Amino acid sequence: MDYYDPMIRFTHLPLILVLSFALTGNAQAVDSAAQNSPRSALNSELFYQLILGELNARAGEPGAGYSLILDAARKTKEAKLFQRAVEIALLARSGDSALLAARAWKQTLPESREANRFIIQILTGLNRTADTLEALKFEISATPVADRSTVILAIPRYFARVSDKPLAATTVEQALSNYSSGPPFASASWTTIGRMRLEAGDPDGALVAAGKAQAVDGASEYPALLALALMNAKVPQAEDLLKNYFSGDAKPEIQMEYARLLLGEQRYAEGQAQLQATTRKHPDYAPAWLVQGALALQEKNIVVAEPLFLRYVELVTAAQASEKKPVPEKGLTQAYFSLAQIAEQRKDYAQAEAWLQRVDSVEDVFNAQMQRAAILARQGKLDEARLLIRSQSEKTPADARLKITSEAQLLRDNKQHLAAYEFLAEAASRYPSDLDLFYDMAMVAEKLDKLDDMERLLRGIIVIDPTYHHAYNALGYSLADRNLRLPEAKQLIQKALEYAPGDPYISDSLGWVEFRLGNFDEALRVLQGAFAAKPDAEIAAHLGEVLWQMGRREQALQTWREGTKLNSDNETLLKTLKRLRVTL
Repeated sequence: MDYYDPMIRFTHLPLILVLSFALTGNAQAVDSAAQNSPRSALNSELFYQLILGELNARAGEPGAGYSLILDAARKTKEAKLFQRAVEIALLARSGDSALLAARAWKQTLPESREANRFIIQILTGLNRTADTLEALKFEISATPVADRSTVILAIPRYFARVSDKPLAATTVEQALSNYSSGPPFASASWTTIGRMRLEAGDPDGALVAAGKAQAVDGASEYPALLALALMNAKVPQAEDLLKNYFSGDAKPEIQMEYARLLLGEQRYAEGQAQLQATTRKHPDYAPAWLVQGALALQEKNIVVAEPLFLRYVELVTAAQASEKKPVPEKGLTQAYFSLAQIAEQRKDYAQAEAWLQRVDSVEDVFNAQMQRAAILARQGKLDEARLLIRSQSEKTPADARLKITSEAQLLRDNKQHLAAYEFLAEAASRYPSDLDLFYDMAMVAEKLDKLDDMERLLRGIIVIDPTYHHAYNALGYSLADRNLRLPEAKQLIQKALEYAPGDPYISDSLGWVEFRLGNFDEALRVLQGAFAAKPDAEIAAHLGEVLWQMGRREQALQTWREGTKLNSDNETLLKTLKRLRVTL
């Protein structure tokens, strides 16, 4: 060779390195890689073609760039060039061209699963759902046996955005026909079929599929996860599948999700039972301890709540120490706040402050200051507490709202009802669209015996938001508790239940108005159901009084004792016992 051809030094490089040089001019990097690079099909002509293709693609001529790159891909049979052609077409929003390149890739390299996945994605993007059938079959069959179930379970992701969900479900079911008849892939296949049916608006068909999946492999968590999705879709029959799964060695994460679902449906006793079962089977599973603690604290049962939170802190801090994780997880902050609240209720203010000092996440410092203000107020330093709240900077609208609710709650807790009413009225004038502020005002007005103001505020809320069920319930209960306009009170409470069916607190109101109306048997039935769903001291006060007036004195005493264990400071329970001159 009589002359030096600069292209010779590129003929042994992977195509991606050549493109990198072409676009960046980094010849030194290419030279350093050339010594150990395998021989490529690239020659001078193809090299210039690739440069021209990339320059066209980047200079606003994607069509020309696409054609040049795709032609080079066919000549070299290089997968990365086929992929680049697909990407250029997709960036140009030319789905048909992208599909052409992906199919050319698959035709040139028939065993390429990557090319096949592009075909599926492009077809679903073009809403050509039925055309994905053969590509789906290939994707499954080409997957190693050890990974096949995982691939089958991932299929619904491809069809998340298709418009014709029933067609997608049918297509997937056809693709899985050879795998759904028996082990080892039947459970995964029926789970996927069920998910597709559910997405297609066929919950009954999804339930059948979930049952078939579980029948093949009762220990698999995937049919159980499908059953959870069905319960969320209001298919109650799916619960039997979950119970079957939990009879074996269930994963704690799934049992926790089931417990959360039950709690969301206000089936509190059942939800707590699932949480307790989780901690019995998996005592080192920290989240279950945290949720149980939160429920106990919500019921003001600090004796039960404290060891649950302490166990959670022990598990999480031990895990962090072993894994050397310096940043605490969010749940740990929640536990610190809760333990501080428990110490505060015990009037152990030094311990409460010690727990708050362990809160070290920047976003939670504001909340810690709010809780410090509550501690000051409980020590009789109300003015100092209010000043601490007001001195906090507001980074978000939520911070401003929290400052208002925190200060109002301090005033209410310290029986400063008139000051709380005036404070909330001023806040409501600044935030006239915040119905929660007006609701809080109404509740304080009741404490001040301003019943006309309370009713005016609650009815104003209902006019603005007819679905605000708390307003119906509060007004109905207030009337019933004062033995006023009882038929109207009952209608209001029933309206609240239409918007929040099964809510045990609203059911408590209904039971109480039935009692006031003289319907003792119905009152007993409703209140027993409410107390079973949500053991609560106030519900216990009402249930006990109904039993007392029906002559079932021993049952009444037992109910009140249970209520006292739940919250010995409950105002309604204490007033009931005093009025009836009962000593437990």
